[in-house]
Amino acid sequence: MAIDTKSPDASAPPDDFSGTDYCGTTYAAKLMGLSVATVQTLVEKGEIEAWKTLGGHRRISLKSINAYLGKNGPQPARSELDPKHRLRVLIVEDDEDAIELYRLQFDSWDLPLDCTWMPSAMDALMDIATLRPDLLVTDLSMPGLDGIEMLKALKRNQQLADMQIMVVSGLAIEAIEERGGLPPHAQHVPKPVNFDWLHGYVTALVNAKVKWR
Repeated sequence: MAIDTKSPDASAPPDDFSGTDYCGTTYAAKLMGLSVATVQTLVEKGEIEAWKTLGGHRRISLKSINAYLGKNGPQPARSELDPKHRLRVLIVEDDEDAIELYRLQFDSWDLPLDCTWMPSAMDALMDIATLRPDLLVTDLSMPGLDGIEMLKALKRNQQLADMQIMVVSGLAIEAIEERGGLPPHAQHVPKPVNFDWLHGYVTALVNAKVKWR
């Protein structure tokens, strides 16, 4: 039986959500029990609704996922579809090997995550207001606009004031300070990343989001 995803009205349950909610391709694949490639094929066939951000990253309608599963497979738990229970993570990293390592780790964790991967600080600045991530994980040394300049620009956006920031860098603290330093609330993590620690950190953020929203 499909979950009711009609727009909220006087008779709708208070935790109903509208068709404007979305997730990334990786999380959509998890929800549907399919491969990323299969989800992309369904999008191309028009069987689930999706669009692309200015940076070229695909966003998939949760309402259309729900409708597809109602016809073709079992429903995920409502809490899995509800954006209040998903942690949105944006990872900004220009090294393809590092991105693949992050992807393998995040995909192996049994957590309600919607991860977006961007190869440059400029791409991140273009889409971050739309993505509204709960957690930003960023490198600092990147070609073009670097991570420090990106963080300075983000400080001016009050809509992102509650976003957690994790800076993963091989630069020494002294070198970072010479280039302007980090925002006061940013978490500095030296390379290489301890993924056991990162798993615990992300788990704590997921639990906090479920508790307080």
